[in-house]
This record gives sequence, C-alpha cells and structure tokens, in this order.
Amino acid sequence: MTSRRFHVVGAGLAGLAAATRLAEAGCAVSLYEAAPQAGGRCRSYFDPVLGRTIDNGNHLILSGNRATLAFLRRIGAQDRVSGPSSAEFFFVDHASGERWKLRIGDGAIPWWILSHGRRVPGTKALDYLALPRLLRAPPDATIGEALSCSGALYDRLLGPVLLAIMNNDPPVSTAALASAAIRETLARGGRYCRPLIAHDGLGAAFVDPALAYLKARGAAVSLGKSLRRLRFSDGRVSALDFGGTGEEIGANDAVVLAVPAQAAGRLAPNLAPPSEFRAIANLHFLVEGDVPLPPITGVIHATTQWIFAFPGRISVTISNADALMDIPRKRLAEMVWEEVAAIARLPERLPRWQIVSERRATFATVPEQEHLRARAETGWRNLFLAGDWTATGLPPTIEGAIRSGEKAASLAIGKG
Repeated sequence: MTSRRFHVVGAGLAGLAAATRLAEAGCAVSLYEAAPQAGGRCRSYFDPVLGRTIDNGNHLILSGNRATLAFLRRIGAQDRVSGPSSAEFFFVDHASGERWKLRIGDGAIPWWILSHGRRVPGTKALDYLALPRLLRAPPDATIGEALSCSGALYDRLLGPVLLAIMNNDPPVSTAALASAAIRETLARGGRYCRPLIAHDGLGAAFVDPALAYLKARGAAVSLGKSLRRLRFSDGRVSALDFGGTGEEIGANDAVVLAVPAQAAGRLAPNLAPPSEFRAIANLHFLVEGDVPLPPITGVIHATTQWIFAFPGRISVTISNADALMDIPRKRLAEMVWEEVAAIARLPERLPRWQIVSERRATFATVPEQEHLRARAETGWRNLFLAGDWTATGLPPTIEGAIRSGEKAASLAIGKG
C-alpha cells in the first residue's frame, strides 16, 4: 500500500493539535508555519522592553476543557498548567472597592447558590435561573434575547465571564456559543470549571512540548515557510506553492489548512469565512516582589477586566478592545495601571510596561458571522480546515481551536 503523508499548514494550536493527533496515529506528518515561531495567537516570546519572556496574551482554560487537557496529556505537558483544587474566582468592583470570592460547589446540582456567603454579593438564589434560560436559547438567538443583561448577577458574574468567553459585547453575541461553553463547564459543577493557568508560559505548556512530540515521531517541521497558493486538479489539492518552492501532494496525501480565517479565504477558492473581528489588548507591568493579588482577579466597572498575577509581573487582559486600539500606547498603559495600582495597593508610579494587542484576535461572535464558519470538510476530497473560526460549535477559544484540529485530523485519516 502506498504510504500517505499529511501536510498541516499552520502551527497555531489548531495546527499543532492536528499534527500531534496524526503523529499519534503513526502518520507521516509535515508541518508548515509562515511565522518564525509556532503557537500563533498562543505563544511566548522574549520581550526586550521588559527583559523577560511573556505570553502574547493571557489564556485561561478550565478543568472541563476536555480536548485541551487531552492535548496536554498527549504531548506530556499536563503538569504545565495548574490552579486551585476547587472552583474559586476572585472579583473586585473598582468603583465601590468591594471584593468577593465566588466558590462554586463541585457537584452538578448547584447547592452553593443557596448559600449567601458563596454566591455573588447582591444576588438571590432565584436570579440564577438565568443560566437555564441561556442553556435553552434557540440557535439564532442572542444572549440579550435569552436573558436580561442587567442586575447584580449579570454585572458581577455573567457579563464579565461572557465577555471573556465571547470577546464580543454579550447582549448581541450568539447565545448558542455561550451556552455550549457553559454547558461543559459551569453547568456541570465546580469540578469542571476550576481555573487553570500555564504557570511557566504558553510556550512551555502548549508549543514547545508539541514540537518536541512531533520531532520525536519523525515529523518534518518547517518554520518561516509561508504558503502562497494551493494548487488543485481533479477535485483535490495537488501541490502547495510556497513561492519559489513547491510541495507536490501525492494521490493519497491529505492537507489540513489550519490558518486564520482571512488567510484561509485567500487560499481556498469559494470559501467565505467570517469577516468581522474583535480585538484583545494585553498589558504587562513589571513589579517588585510578590504581587498582593490572587492568581486571577476579575474586575468590574473599569477598563481593566482580568488581572493575572505572576512573580514580578502583573498582566491585564481586556476583551472586545476595539475602542482601545487608537488610544496612544502610553496613555492606555497609564489608564490601566492607575486601576491596577489601586486594586493591588501598589505605588501609582507607572512601572516598566508593554502592550500586546491583537486587532483580529477572534471573529465577531454574532449570529451573522456564526453562519460563515466553515465545516472541516471541503469540496476537495483531500483538503480539511481547522481553526477556532471553523464550525466547532464553541466560541473562538483554545478549546475550540484544539477540537477543530482533532476533527480535521480524524477526517483526513478516515478519507484514506
């Protein structure tokens, strides 16, 4: 039987998930990445301004993200993420100064909402009936049509969490995507929504072990190799054109295209992927000594949304950040540090800082764009799509990206 080779274009998490799944199955794999490093929007790099390695963005995973945790186990990096032994989330209201800890019970039956000391301050147990309404939302409904986007529960929990999940203004976001994410985590109890962080960085957890896994299994990894064109003949991809060099695709070979939506739309004929995007801003501040904050703190009534505390560094993530993209960088750093310093009770003087912004971080999670998400299978029998923008049924998250790569790899194997 003729041997098959699987060509994976794109070494973000979707591409790494596809490539490692194929390698695990004993397949011959070639992985190509246009950038000089793998990881895509989930990577670490040495920042000369701060003088240390940082992540391009903060990515929180939950203990219910089964595909993500399976991926980490496959590449031997399950110990590279960690978190509390129970589902605890810390919040602060920047306007009032109030602070609280949300403690979610482990069981699927949410007895914890009956405890005044465990639920969100200012809420009643009946307020939490909003979650079942969200879970039952019709396919094309928005979150604003499924539940009331006001009140203490929304302002102090659902709004911040949904904004982080969707990277879009929650009231106009697709309810079904939010429902899918919550159904697998919060709705199943605290055992499935413990927060987990890559304590040594995204590269050390997701990228470096994946590349080592591939190389140990004979995969060919090519970085800094940008695909210019897919060539087609007889209903299949026949060659990869890298501009000046090419890669012939054998009759039994398959291609997984795991690139951003706009690149996929340029490379794959007749593909009309999502075209509207939302930004994410991440700000990093150097601090001296221990940070007097929990590892993760949610912030309301502020520009700051989530604070991540690391040894000697504070990192802030702001979702749906389009309105911040035109603010001068130093002014934005000053605005955010003023809030962080007050919350963390640190000196007001702006420390050394860095801003990493992704203007096209995710597609806009509104119903109109949801309909543009492509299936993994295409009209070409050996071409498969992967990426958090494809039709995963989930918001554009790490979990969605990894599932998309797994699915594309399984379909490619099955079409042999």
